[in-house]
Amino acid sequence: MAPGFKQAIVVRRDLRMGRGKLAAQVAHAAVSAAEEARAKFPGWWSEWMRKGQKKVVLRVEGEEELLEIYEGSKRKGLPAALVRDMGLTQLPPGTATCAGIGPAPEPDLDGLVGKLKLL
Repeated sequence: MAPGFKQAIVVRRDLRMGRGKLAAQVAHAAVSAAEEARAKFPGWWSEWMRKGQKKVVLRVEGEEELLEIYEGSKRKGLPAALVRDMGLTQLPPGTATCAGIGPAPEPDLDGLVGKLKLL
């Protein structure tokens, strides 16, 4: 049986963003990573869309861990997007808030983020 596809959104916990800010940042990551997947891996994207857009939102403790996960996704050749805030409300401009990875084959994604805890 072929593997399923899912998307992971990885969020920094140390920033203590308000709920609305957090939701907006997660949405930016999900859309941006999905758009990259649609351009570079249209088969993955299509299958993911067709089967309900499975995703999981996970947490990391800080910027260093977020960047390690993001860079790891790029090394694996997975579609990924790093979100940096514009600095208009709660955070300084350029603050890395979260990363979207995938949609990608679940085994590839789980190998990268499988040990992270749910947000």
